[in-house]
Amino acid sequence: MNLDNNRNTIIFIVVTVIFLFAYQAFVLQPQADQRKAALDAQRETVAEQSQPGVALPTDSGDIPANPPVFITDRQAALAGASRVAIETDTLKGSLSLEGGKIDDLFLLGYDQTLGSDQPVELFRPQGMEYAYFAQFGWLGTNVAGGVPGLNTPWRLTSGETLTPATPVTLTWDNGQGLRFTRVISIDEQYLFTITDTVANFSAQPITLAPYGSVQRQGVPPTLGREMISHEGAIGTFGENGGYSTEQHKYKDWAKKPPIRKESTGGWLGITDKFWLAALIPDQGESIEAEFRTREQGNVTSMQANMLGEAVTIQAGRQITETRHLFAGAKRNEILKSYEEQLDLPRFIYAIDWGFLFFLTRPIFLIVDFFYGVLGNFGLAILALTVVVKLVMFPLANKAYESMSKMRKLQPKMEEIKKKHEGDVQKQQQETMALYQREKINPLAGCIPILIQIPVFYALYKVLFVTIEMRHAPFFGWLQDLSARDPSNIWNLFGLIPWDPGSLPLLGGLLVGTLGLGILPIFYGLTMWLQMAMNPPPPDPMQRKIFAFLPFVFTFIMAPFAAGLLVYWAWNNILSILQQYIIMHRFKAENPIDSFIDRYFKKKAA
Repeated sequence: MNLDNNRNTIIFIVVTVIFLFAYQAFVLQPQADQRKAALDAQRETVAEQSQPGVALPTDSGDIPANPPVFITDRQAALAGASRVAIETDTLKGSLSLEGGKIDDLFLLGYDQTLGSDQPVELFRPQGMEYAYFAQFGWLGTNVAGGVPGLNTPWRLTSGETLTPATPVTLTWDNGQGLRFTRVISIDEQYLFTITDTVANFSAQPITLAPYGSVQRQGVPPTLGREMISHEGAIGTFGENGGYSTEQHKYKDWAKKPPIRKESTGGWLGITDKFWLAALIPDQGESIEAEFRTREQGNVTSMQANMLGEAVTIQAGRQITETRHLFAGAKRNEILKSYEEQLDLPRFIYAIDWGFLFFLTRPIFLIVDFFYGVLGNFGLAILALTVVVKLVMFPLANKAYESMSKMRKLQPKMEEIKKKHEGDVQKQQQETMALYQREKINPLAGCIPILIQIPVFYALYKVLFVTIEMRHAPFFGWLQDLSARDPSNIWNLFGLIPWDPGSLPLLGGLLVGTLGLGILPIFYGLTMWLQMAMNPPPPDPMQRKIFAFLPFVFTFIMAPFAAGLLVYWAWNNILSILQQYIIMHRFKAENPIDSFIDRYFKKKAA
């Protein structure tokens, strides 16, 4: 087997792996989802036939059957009910006394777009398009006077503004001997604590069950479009002594029948790429969890519901139930702290670390560690690259030694080719014999590249899904490592005061496919130099194709996150340096020395 066949083998292996993953994702997985949906439908039919008197809450009374008329002005929507302000260092908004909904929330410290000074909106009040809120309450059957519902007018009896130092107290009396008291508190980060007390002053025992619900009334078109990150329903449930995580993307969730899970503890909610709203019961409590969608008019309401155990309150007695709501940014250290504080299972996996989580999360932790030391995520990525290169140093050394020897053997290989011209089999035999005599492994140069692929993907995932990388600056024009290089060759990288995207018809192409920034071009140059240092393929056509690859990959990599190009270009530079030293040691010809020699000869002449 010659070098040509070795390369073809590697290409075949990579294409085969890609095919297997694609077959799993687009053929086997949809078939499995269809079977699961059919099974869920059967279970739902059985459940509906044997459903107890207490049912999970719905929003059927809040969205009209006809297409709704939305309030576009936020202040007008907020004015529809009395409110209690929410103010912390991380959150700002209000909760509605109508139903006790937490439905108006902004995340301070996170801008909607880079430099916009407009905080990210998490919750949106009911009545507006894409309303998004959380609510807690009680369910019961045949309760005289009823229980507080979605539109119940609670009364503020203690506190004026919800802050970490000042909880608020709400009360509601049903007029038939039941008094509901709710204390809502909040910590310094994103955790609400809802403590409900129900006192029974009637002469009869009352049976109630606590519930919590996170509802999104319609999904904005900007969400659920990314293939690489999960957005939609998410939850971790305790079953048979272990825990399993359930995920359903918005598009898939909308097509499924209600998904019900019985769990001891756990958590569930709705997640976007960077933000999460999650219901958290007491971890020793048995709950019925449900992911449900409802079509009302032209609105699809997405609901994550949690129903606790039914409790009987004897006459003259009272009970207290405590639940939590996480509503905020999915920062690793914050999720980890709540995981430990509340004994939550797998709460850090609200971040979509992906199927390579065993690589993705450690890589993030290394980058985060270096960020703590260096104070810049770009420098942290450079430090990560050095760590990866050090781990792979022995393997890369052997690969570059083999490649240097092969480069030195190019004249002998050309002789073999001329000597046995037209006899491909004899050429291969002689070439392999030459490799064996010189103790060269022609596959060695491909192994480091194959090992780098999962590291490359894991870093890509980290840059894409971790909020720590969102709007993280490097230096100069690179102010967001999670976004593509904003510079563009078509306006000479900002020297010409013109936006290429404003050009009719071709604007999108000039800032998209054909838009090359400084960083992609630099990456392409490093790739070209590294490939120039490798032994050239024996086949002339293959040689032309490989020479063209850096140009192609420059355009392929241009839309990727700037942090990924920083990693890959720096990795190329370190590889070139390592390979240059080894080639010098073996006295192999290399393009750097050739260029230097030509330059000085021209200068001398």
